[in-house]
Amino acid sequence: MNDTETGSWRLERDSDGIAWLTIDKPGTSANVLSGGVLGELDALLGPLEQGLPRGVVVISAKKSGFVAGADIKEFTGITDAASGYRLIRRGQQVLNRLAALACPTVAAIHGFALGGGLELALACRYRVAVADERLSLGLPEVLLGIHPGFGGTVRSVRVAGVRAAMELMLSGKPVRAEKALRLGLIDRLVPEAELRGAAREMLLTAPAPHRPPWPQRLLSSAPLRPLVRRSLTREVARRAPREHYPAPYAIIDLWARYGAHGPEAFEAEARSIAQLFTTETSRNLVRVFLLQDRLKSAGGKSAADIRHVHVVGAGVMGGDIAAWSALRGFTVTLQDRALEYVQPALQRAQELFDKRLREPAQNAAARARLRADVAGEGVPDADIVIEAIFESLEAKQQLYAQLEPRLKPGALLATNTSSLMLEPLAATLARPQRLVGLHFFNPVPQMPLIEIVHAAHTDPAAVQAATGFARRIDKLPLPCRSAPGFMVNRVLTPYMHEAMLAAQEGVPLTVIDAAAVSFGMPVGPIELADIVGLDVAAHVGEIIARGLGRRTTEVPRLSELLAAKKLGRKSGEGFYVWQDGKAVKPAAAAVAAAPPDLLDRLILILVNECVVCLRERVVEDADLVDAAVLFGTGFAPFRGGPLTYARRRGVAAVVARLTELAARYGERFQPDRGWASIESAAKP
Repeated sequence: MNDTETGSWRLERDSDGIAWLTIDKPGTSANVLSGGVLGELDALLGPLEQGLPRGVVVISAKKSGFVAGADIKEFTGITDAASGYRLIRRGQQVLNRLAALACPTVAAIHGFALGGGLELALACRYRVAVADERLSLGLPEVLLGIHPGFGGTVRSVRVAGVRAAMELMLSGKPVRAEKALRLGLIDRLVPEAELRGAAREMLLTAPAPHRPPWPQRLLSSAPLRPLVRRSLTREVARRAPREHYPAPYAIIDLWARYGAHGPEAFEAEARSIAQLFTTETSRNLVRVFLLQDRLKSAGGKSAADIRHVHVVGAGVMGGDIAAWSALRGFTVTLQDRALEYVQPALQRAQELFDKRLREPAQNAAARARLRADVAGEGVPDADIVIEAIFESLEAKQQLYAQLEPRLKPGALLATNTSSLMLEPLAATLARPQRLVGLHFFNPVPQMPLIEIVHAAHTDPAAVQAATGFARRIDKLPLPCRSAPGFMVNRVLTPYMHEAMLAAQEGVPLTVIDAAAVSFGMPVGPIELADIVGLDVAAHVGEIIARGLGRRTTEVPRLSELLAAKKLGRKSGEGFYVWQDGKAVKPAAAAVAAAPPDLLDRLILILVNECVVCLRERVVEDADLVDAAVLFGTGFAPFRGGPLTYARRRGVAAVVARLTELAARYGERFQPDRGWASIESAAKP
């Protein structure tokens, strides 16, 4: 073979006249298309144009997969639309050059091809891929407040048709092997050992490239595009308002105008994404992505020895922690007072496995990894024991007295407490330094965050093991100091309490919730309280208030509901009546206008508590405050986090508004003294 090597690419020509373009970006576990990587590819395309091979295979040398996308960190250097356009147009031109080669080209994909990685593959004439459960193809740019920029808005429609391409781009969700084949994104699926051979065969036989069925091609015709555009816009509007999330509307607008035809479509794509780069939404969503990356980078291999997980408490949280751990490959034993308490958790676990593991052998294996253990026989063999019983200091201490003597040396004892500090919990332990907090959020399968709670006496090795375990079950670990309510519940409690006070004053429940949702919260605070459980919300609120030495304003309506055992969703009625797991609400047209102070009362009391937490160093820095609230509560991601929101709004303006609210509604709105250092605490 003749070879040429750059920093990230290797070009080899074999005896059949096939050129192999192998990407292997140094120093990274996954390939990304940085400006430098694209420049190197451009340099290698010249020799291929001059001495045309029989065909070209684009393939990755990384074990992880093909290409993960563009280098997101480069987006933070975009200062205006002009610099964004230059970055994108350059990448477009390189992939256009690959697509224009006068010989067949094939992308040989394993693992993943995401964002710019899939755009690279779509610039090839064919795509073959390894058929396994790891295969993931997607265009997730909309989750960053932008859209595909290296030709993806055009080529995805040309290859898969408008309906499939729009689903891919507008949702940002990846597709797996069989669906990718069905959509035409992949021409052939093969076992891993046959990938290179299949790529070679595709080039040598050179069949006609895949085209979407003619009805799909017809949808891109000029007469039909306005009709399809209206339908797509309605679908998007149900999920994302244009003023908060402009990118999906830009995707639809590009297609509606150009129908994925002609060089003008590529030019318009570059202009459009360049404009989106400058929006606050995109800057904040890129920030959220980088915060997520920061949390993902924690843990390392510190939990490599954890294989067996024992969970005590088979309620909703404990049962779901056990099920999720089994899904992620751990042997799990689940303990409670009697089998009748464990059985519902096992049933929920089976529903989770059926949803996530369609392959029968994998489903059966996950089921076999999880078993009921009423007697607690799994404790001596467990590498980590997670306590998930109710919030009672005395009950937890009594349980630890039974568990600790049975733990094997080096085993980790973890608590899923949502509000109790570690110091009193560990007070009766022989080895208090081995107790850590692993605070999961409900519902466990959906919520990405785990607060890793540590006290001054906690062994750093135990914290590292807990952090590593969180990463191994694919969660985001947030290091958090032992403090009342930790980080997330500490800031959620005043938010929900303020909503209940507003309801007590006569503001309709739906108006309160609609105000929060319009701000960008996933659900309103009243509905959230019902979902959490009014008994749990009240109990956690009392623990936090007591721990902080605060007095709270009574909410008579809450007391009445608790006395009547109307606890929210789990009992069928709380503030709302619940049917089939959903709150019964009046039609949207019947919702009254919100009082002028309502939204600031809800949001700024939460933001002010975030400032308190930062000043007290409940978490390390302002970025982690934002990360905690973003990933632990679903705080409006397009706003970048509560402290980022405050800085965008203006610290002086927020402090002035809090002072106004304190004069009108009471001391609870008094601006914390930590506001003085907020502007310098972290960069927006």
